[in-house]
Amino acid sequence: MASQPRISDMPVSGRKLALVIGIWNYQNEKVRKLTNPGNDATDITCVLERIGFSVTTKLNLTYWDMAKICDDFRKIIQPGDMVLFYYAGHGKQWKEQNYLLPIDFDDAEKNLNKNAIPVDSILYDFSDREPFVTIFLLDCCREYHVRNDNIDTNARGVSSSDSKSSGLKAMNAQAGSLIAFACAPGAIANEGEGERNGLFTKYLLKHLPTPNEDIRMVLADITKEVMIKSNTKQIPFLIAALIQRNIYLCGQPQRK
Repeated sequence: MASQPRISDMPVSGRKLALVIGIWNYQNEKVRKLTNPGNDATDITCVLERIGFSVTTKLNLTYWDMAKICDDFRKIIQPGDMVLFYYAGHGKQWKEQNYLLPIDFDDAEKNLNKNAIPVDSILYDFSDREPFVTIFLLDCCREYHVRNDNIDTNARGVSSSDSKSSGLKAMNAQAGSLIAFACAPGAIANEGEGERNGLFTKYLLKHLPTPNEDIRMVLADITKEVMIKSNTKQIPFLIAALIQRNIYLCGQPQRK
């Protein structure tokens, strides 16, 4: 039986805040439209609200809208808050940086830092507000592909014409943060063909509501199920620099 969460395991402020973004209806014909991120974002929102999070949910954002939403959310974070950021959509790696692609991404790599949102910047901005913990759940591909005809069309990633492309160099987590990617560096995230949700999100929905379970154990269960379902083709990847021993997304008092 899981132990009762201690006071030290809970957010100091008692607040649990989440920003959920889903993007799928990409405007540029070179960027493949996705099927599930709308469902993913909506369903994650329902689960997070059910376990006590105050959730801001935004869909199909432009670059400027996405930048503003992230900044607005940053401003409401107070010291001691539990903060969770979830993204479903296309992701891209360029010059050792992770980017999240807004609906109006134009596929021009030379301007990538001006038309896509760097994950590092969001993480740094949120962490600067001194939350109890910052958790990023990113259901997007992290591979910087060589453009070819053999890339899985059921994946969340954007191709590149750069022949020197490679998997992402592991990014650094800020103190007190955890970043969970849908797949390992240099791999692709399956969108879940014929299903309501992407594969990673499918098991997030199943396991995030687990009461009195440390987030690292929750993600271990998710990783195991994704690996089994994908025949080890997709392996979620975790980077953590947590400073608390136990992080419960769904902490509930035990019944006596």
